[in-house]
Amino acid sequence: MLKFLLICTLAVASRAEVGEEEDVLVLKKSNFEEALKAHPNILVEFYAPWCGHCKALAPEFAKAAGLLKAEGSEVRLGKVDATEETELAQEYGVRGYPTIKFFKGGEKESPKEYSAGRQADDIVAWLKKRTGPAVATLAGVTEAESLIADNEVAVIGFFKDADSEGAKAFEKAAETTDDVPFAMTADDAVFAKFEVSKDSVVLFKKSKCYPHMSHVYLIFLQTAPKIFGGEIKSHILMFLPKTAKDFQDKMDQFKKAAEGFKGRILFIFIDSDVDDNQRILEFFGLKKEECPAIRLITLEDEMTKYRPESDAITAESIISFCELFIEGKLKPHLMSQDIPEDWDKNPVRVLVGKNFEEVVFDSSKNVFVEFYAPWCGHCKQLTPIWEKLAEKYKDSADIIVAKMDSTANEIEAVKVHSFPTLKFFPAGEERKVIDYNGERTLEGFTKFLESGGKEGGAPAEDEDDLDAEVRSSPLSPRCIDTVTAQL
Repeated sequence: MLKFLLICTLAVASRAEVGEEEDVLVLKKSNFEEALKAHPNILVEFYAPWCGHCKALAPEFAKAAGLLKAEGSEVRLGKVDATEETELAQEYGVRGYPTIKFFKGGEKESPKEYSAGRQADDIVAWLKKRTGPAVATLAGVTEAESLIADNEVAVIGFFKDADSEGAKAFEKAAETTDDVPFAMTADDAVFAKFEVSKDSVVLFKKSKCYPHMSHVYLIFLQTAPKIFGGEIKSHILMFLPKTAKDFQDKMDQFKKAAEGFKGRILFIFIDSDVDDNQRILEFFGLKKEECPAIRLITLEDEMTKYRPESDAITAESIISFCELFIEGKLKPHLMSQDIPEDWDKNPVRVLVGKNFEEVVFDSSKNVFVEFYAPWCGHCKQLTPIWEKLAEKYKDSADIIVAKMDSTANEIEAVKVHSFPTLKFFPAGEERKVIDYNGERTLEGFTKFLESGGKEGGAPAEDEDDLDAEVRSSPLSPRCIDTVTAQL
């Protein structure tokens, strides 16, 4: 009996090792499996105590944990000090802070990366979508109208058969889209209300001028499995204001060109006058006054953009452009600003596409570059520190501190996936590139440079750095006002 009580006591003690701080489970290598057994669905933050972004996230993470706990949810939030639990961090490929992963169903082998915002409401919404149905079912018109009224953007799939190929593709798309609610209906009254006569997907987007109304675009389901399934990686975009006098003529030419490329290239129309679409124009290096314009992009491992030699928008010119692309005869279009006259007059040197190679791969220089976006909040926070670093080394014979606006300049040798991205190009003929993964402080940067890129650095590689502010493609449902699929 005594032995039995001892075993029970030890078991209880083992479970008690999973402590909590502000409703967040405190996880370690020693209690991780125990936590997953007790709480099969856990969102885990791998953090560093000194990380500013981790500190900023902490209150929102705790708030989200409290909200879920108050609702009686089985989903829990946990945290791991990755600087202490290095073995656990290494096991799950933690490279930046914070790294947030979702362990579902007690499965520890392949957790899903968290991909939504960092406010408590974002976290809770993401988890509910991951643990509940990704697509809501609308039984009638009232439910559909409520969904549209309550959300800035909403997507409704109109399917008579919920088991059809199109419906399944729609559900798959919903699972990968975190910030837009998806719903499905087979109700005849809802079809009639929104004048939908066949299986379709409709995106409803509120107008800023008339909030009670919605912009609508249709993607007909002849090609929906390809669109949502992601099989078509090549997209051609026509930027054109709807108010243009020749709008319909150009749209007809665009549709005519699309007929010959079904299943190979996705044709997309974007209204260049819509404010929400300006980030897409910026992504392609375009301004409103430069539209109409045609651009092509491939969404493979690396996004590559192409620009036609002719500005003409005719079916013939678009077809010719697409055929050259398919035959592999086009060169990528890399954006570059002109070299500023005073690019090297301040401590922080200004790089653009046209002078990047010459400066960065100078074999006698060690060049530390910040790749930034003008609108990025983290980049703005980094600016005073970066300027102090440049001031510190302004008289150095072999160290250059520089910056490049990556929204306006593109480099074939360096692919930037997030902002800010910091890369070090050491002196020498090898053209080495080292990613900076250390503290974003003057002290951290100084140690990194003085160590020749060893302290706080890692060989450059593609990785999903959750410590960055911007990671998503601009071609998301929130950005595109109107899409013309291949009809």
